[in-house]
Amino acid sequence: MAVSFDPLRGGEDPASDPISEEGWGPSAIGESGRDSQSPPLWGRCLARQRGALSRRRFSWLRPTPSAQALEAGFPSRPPLACRPSPPQGVRSAAIAAFAKLAPAALAFALLLTAWELCARLGGIAPTVLPAPSRVLAQAWENRAALAENTLPTIRATLAGFACSLVAAFVLSALVDFLPRLRRALFPLLIASQTLPLVAIAPLVVLWFGFGLLPKILLVALVTFFPMMVALVEGYAATSAEISQMLAAMGAGRWRIFCLARLPSALPYFFAGLRISITYAVVGAIFAEYAGAAKGLGIYMLSAKNNFRPDLVLAAVAVSSALTLALFGLAVLVQRLAMPWERAGRDRRAEPSGERGP
Repeated sequence: MAVSFDPLRGGEDPASDPISEEGWGPSAIGESGRDSQSPPLWGRCLARQRGALSRRRFSWLRPTPSAQALEAGFPSRPPLACRPSPPQGVRSAAIAAFAKLAPAALAFALLLTAWELCARLGGIAPTVLPAPSRVLAQAWENRAALAENTLPTIRATLAGFACSLVAAFVLSALVDFLPRLRRALFPLLIASQTLPLVAIAPLVVLWFGFGLLPKILLVALVTFFPMMVALVEGYAATSAEISQMLAAMGAGRWRIFCLARLPSALPYFFAGLRISITYAVVGAIFAEYAGAAKGLGIYMLSAKNNFRPDLVLAAVAVSSALTLALFGLAVLVQRLAMPWERAGRDRRAEPSGERGP
């Protein structure tokens, strides 16, 4: 019987087969599969083994059907826990965002509704407690004056907060490198936070005039301390093993600070940043109360002197919206600077049954 060489079907060349040369191959077995020198069962087993080896050797040349994969004990598709989750669509993301904002929006709507009913049905004069609808209407009528006085407040807030941010980072780094400086500066910094802003604002205006500088200084004074303390505590929370490993690899003090201590302080820093940003607008308005030509503080003071509580509340609403916008910007910067934190939070919030092995 002639044996053809077909590598894809499991056959092999009998001339190059060492088993065939010894009389154990298919040529020695014969057409009937029987031979006096070799048992029929042993010859068939050898043929099956050679065919299996050949199929395994050339299996990469053809795709493996799902039926063969199931016969070999491998599933044709990975289990559900091992499959990657489908990307979250825009609709599901919008639904999740709405679910997060719905409780706050509902509470705010209920508060405005109660305020409106109390102002309209309680017999309270508009000069004492105007209704939200009146406040909104007056804010729209005086939108040009509100916009004109909002821009100086925004400029003072951003400039003062930027100076506060730079000063907090520089002093926190110096305190981290020089521990004795921390014992010298921290009592003074704590004492600066005990000064009442209402009392210190007129003095700052008296010393530095009615320009932009006193407003920047007051905003920096209000927002500096939370970020400074947050950064120092974040540096101290650095793992000692990471610092020792970097030092053993030959890293200097500054390199250890940039690679280990500064990244570990980022969560603390953004916590202090969110606290400070809520005080920035308040500090700017207090500085304008003490002395300024334009600003939301001056606008509120003028509306109060004219017995216009609706305009006062309109300016308060603008300052609150400005504070919320700055807070949202701080949260956005944190997500961009620390994407791994959001991924870890989503990983912890994911049900255990949906995770892979």
